Amino acid sequence: MSRTLLVTSALPYANGSIHLGHMVEHIQTDIWVRHQRMRGHTVYLVCADDTHGTPVMLAAEAQGITPEQMIEKARAEHMRDFAGFHIQHDLYYSTHSPETREYAEEIYNRLKTEGLISIRPIEQLYDPARGMFLPDRFIKGECPRCHAKDQYGDNCEVCGASYAPTDLINPVSAVSGATPVRKTSEHHFFRLGACETFLREWTRSGTIPEEAANKLDEWFDAGLTDWDISRDAPYFGFEIPGAPNKFFYVWLDAPIGYIGTFRKLASERGLDFDAFWKKGSTTELYHFIGKDILYFHSLFWPAMLECSGFRTPTRLFVHGFLTVNGQKMSKSRGSFITAGNYLRHLDPEYLRYYYAAKLNAGMDDIDLNLDDFVARVNSDLVGKYVNIASRCAGFIAKRFDGQLAARLHPDAEALATRFYAQAESIAALYDAREFGKAVREIMELADAANQFVDTARPWELAKEESARDALQQVCTGALEMFRLLTLFLKPVLPVMAQKVEAFLDIPALDWRQASAEASLAGRRIHPYQHLVTRIDPKQVEALVAASKELAAPAPAAPAKPEPAALPAVSETIGIDDFSRIDLRVARIVAAEAVPEADKLLKLTLDIGLEQRTVFAGIKSAYAPEQLVGRLTVMVANLSPRKMRFGESQGMVLAAGDGNGLYLLSPDSGATPGLRIK
Repeated sequence: MSRTLLVTSALPYANGSIHLGHMVEHIQTDIWVRHQRMRGHTVYLVCADDTHGTPVMLAAEAQGITPEQMIEKARAEHMRDFAGFHIQHDLYYSTHSPETREYAEEIYNRLKTEGLISIRPIEQLYDPARGMFLPDRFIKGECPRCHAKDQYGDNCEVCGASYAPTDLINPVSAVSGATPVRKTSEHHFFRLGACETFLREWTRSGTIPEEAANKLDEWFDAGLTDWDISRDAPYFGFEIPGAPNKFFYVWLDAPIGYIGTFRKLASERGLDFDAFWKKGSTTELYHFIGKDILYFHSLFWPAMLECSGFRTPTRLFVHGFLTVNGQKMSKSRGSFITAGNYLRHLDPEYLRYYYAAKLNAGMDDIDLNLDDFVARVNSDLVGKYVNIASRCAGFIAKRFDGQLAARLHPDAEALATRFYAQAESIAALYDAREFGKAVREIMELADAANQFVDTARPWELAKEESARDALQQVCTGALEMFRLLTLFLKPVLPVMAQKVEAFLDIPALDWRQASAEASLAGRRIHPYQHLVTRIDPKQVEALVAASKELAAPAPAAPAKPEPAALPAVSETIGIDDFSRIDLRVARIVAAEAVPEADKLLKLTLDIGLEQRTVFAGIKSAYAPEQLVGRLTVMVANLSPRKMRFGESQGMVLAAGDGNGLYLLSPDSGATPGLRIK
């Protein structure tokens, strides 16, 4: 039964280049969309740049251009990079569009009519030098809990405390360096709590992963608070109707960009817009997003849609983060790799294949291990898949003028039947976004095809004139299996599939052709042309080196401002002061996330004669499983501190420069409990 689907990926922010972390989502989306199209369904894939907000405004100012010029430049770069990775958008647009403005205003006005918008004054920090209210991430100061210096305006990366920017001690504007002052302004709020009954039902209706729904239950239990949807001028965005100098917060109009972008596509192609966005629509709507923006897409977004008369998403497909060589992407290590830099060194289909082999339907993080990347591509794509054609096609061209046998070799026919039978299970795995499992099944079939060639030994058959018919049938059977492997891999390797279709002189492959009726038997093929080259490890080394060289200084106004330099050394202390600090080697025997805190991990530390529990604000840098068994350094005589989720009985030591957070570790020979002197 044919289906009609609208699919989106999360909108990349216009203040930065596309990197390999972005590509996890966009490659995952594109593979799924290509599979659906190969099944005969009608699919529209749209995306756009997320363009509004203070960071874009300040970055454009720093470059001496208008925000409009900056976002158009970014969109051209993003479109180039996505096209380079064969992402097949029907439209890649911008949230700074008349269509998105129209629907942002319409949704706001409908929510206001429903009594879901409230207006009240709030106190914020204001930069008197720049004449602007400061977003949380543009304020730095001393943590009001642990007194760590140089912390951001919403939470402390040392102790994990969350607080209001006005609670910071000695706050400083990250924009001008001025001391901010408190100032009151009227803000507009969406009454999210009024939508709680609907949201509880919606989030448990199968629209989001169960593990995500469990996380949302914690937010429901804590109580849904009103959502501040306005920002004060100066701000790059859409002005709120009837509210001069008040602008929609970027997270209000960004998801509405999905609607605005499809409105543009519908106008260009004559599509029925209401059939996709009107409440009660029978078309399907899917959003691919990262788990970091789950909150916005699973609470604010469906609530806005439901309460303003639009349809809600069919499903949210939520994925995890990307690590490189087991760690967060790092500019200094050369593992912060932009899409453009990758494309200058390596074939995009190598990465598409590697990601596919790693991806599943869950929210797990995936790791790009560069050594494994080289080994897997060379082993699977060169040594297994393409190897089948390269071993057999030459015999057909030289001995039979490109003519394939009228039937497959009997052993090949029996094996091909297994390929035909497995097509539906592979298709089901693609549909369920279990790409890693699909790839494993495909490679098992590739192994079986290669085993057939090894056993049949066409190079030996070619030496005997009496085995001429057997040679033709063996090679025809191997190439039929190669055709089917190409069909199965086509969502992942679309360009290679096109080359194979041309080589085999067959129509574009889709799932209907995974049958004996579409067999190559009796057809004529073209001479074989080289399809893929092995990765030389030196190519990856060059990519990493180039990524280090391209690592630019922090922009003037990133989404999360980075310090221009390492913090100055604090005031000096005496040796007696230092000797009072009891630093101990500790082994991390257990680590777990703290559900109630975005930044904290709960660590159980062995310090020799006893174990301690410490809450550390290092979740952004480490997954719990990375820490178990590792040695670190803790302050053992710090007074215990009561927190709402337990008592922290010390502090682990970490270093950070704004680009990353690094847990301090002693040499491997150290033992737990050893005092550091």
